Amino acid sequence: MKSKNALLVVWLVFASNSFAQTKIEAKDGIHYLTTDIGYPITGTYFFNGAEPTVELNGNGTGLYQLHEQPKKAVTWGIECNEVGEPLFKKGFDNAAYILWYLYTNPENEEERYWKTVPFTIHFNSLKMFIQGERCKAFTQ
Repeated sequence: MKSKNALLVVWLVFASNSFAQTKIEAKDGIHYLTTDIGYPITGTYFFNGAEPTVELNGNGTGLYQLHEQPKKAVTWGIECNEVGEPLFKKGFDNAAYILWYLYTNPENEEERYWKTVPFTIHFNSLKMFIQGERCKAFTQ
């Protein structure tokens, strides 16, 4: 019986860590975000191998750089449901998610609001894309 209880505790800890989520309030309402979708999404995403880049850290922080702009600190997450399961649309050889980001130190009124951009994983080419133009290779 003790081994069953121990196994249950281990499973609950794993499940709670696997699907952690953060609740945000955007212009269109409440959303939930996670940084864990079961793929290695953290790292640096390059535009044609150079800047502008997007850097995603595992703790939900990072840097977002728009074209011809400096890098700016952000908080980020992938949209998920209330229990932390990532929301996505499965394609033939890809999965499409929504990446949310918020500037940490907004410089104007527009930067005070959460923004969304497409985030896709392409399984055949083993590449991930932010906005369809910032790319990072990955291994499974």
